[in-house]
Amino acid sequence: MVQEYLQKCRAILDTVEAQTEQIQQTARWFADTILAGRMVHVFGSGHSRIMVEEMWPRYGSFPGFNPIVELSLTFHNLVVGANGQRQAMFLENVPGLADRILRNYDLSEQDAALVISSSGCNVVPIEMAELFQQRGVKVVALITKEHSEASTSKRADGKKLSDFADLILDTGAPIGDAMLTVPGLDTPVAPGSTVGGAVLVNSIKAEVARLLTEAGHPPKVLSAGVLVGAERAVDLFESAYDEHAHRLAKLYARVGTPSYVIEK
Repeated sequence: MVQEYLQKCRAILDTVEAQTEQIQQTARWFADTILAGRMVHVFGSGHSRIMVEEMWPRYGSFPGFNPIVELSLTFHNLVVGANGQRQAMFLENVPGLADRILRNYDLSEQDAALVISSSGCNVVPIEMAELFQQRGVKVVALITKEHSEASTSKRADGKKLSDFADLILDTGAPIGDAMLTVPGLDTPVAPGSTVGGAVLVNSIKAEVARLLTEAGHPPKVLSAGVLVGAERAVDLFESAYDEHAHRLAKLYARVGTPSYVIEK
């Protein structure tokens, strides 16, 4: 089983490599946003939260990304009971929730967005992408293409995440995500979308870092003290978090209903 899973993962890497041109285009859009002092909005509900946090903040990542993580859609550890998974799966298909989430931000056409959903069929990620596009924000969708094409949208009009994307990236996982068939077990196990998603996200991140550096604004990368020394590691963390706050402040400064505070 181990060898078979690794073989399947190598095929996923081939699928990602075949999307090099799309990855580079994504990175150019994201780098343009970051160089403009704005943020790339990263959203995923349910299990897709993993890719959001993989982008930022973690070691080897840098400011410029706005991780939109709604706990009501992504809180998994209790599984059942209060704040359980049943509620989260219900909420990610409630129309209008995406609008309530984005009401918190003053979006700009200089922004970009990465919306992650393996099936591309749940309502909230679809509406997030739709609302981003309506505001002139370029949207990159990260889906599992085969799975999405074989799945039915939970949205009333049948539209999927891919219908509201300026560019689509494919994790390379199979229909149903799980990649292995165990003898005597009638349901497959061991999903692959996380593998493909993580490789895609980090490929984008690396390409963005290159573009920012070549543009004269090398990113402040969160780095381990064992690698760069304790003092520099602290300096990088503090300066990266401060830059994140400065970028985030722009998303709040003029949001929604004007008040006298804006002019102060």
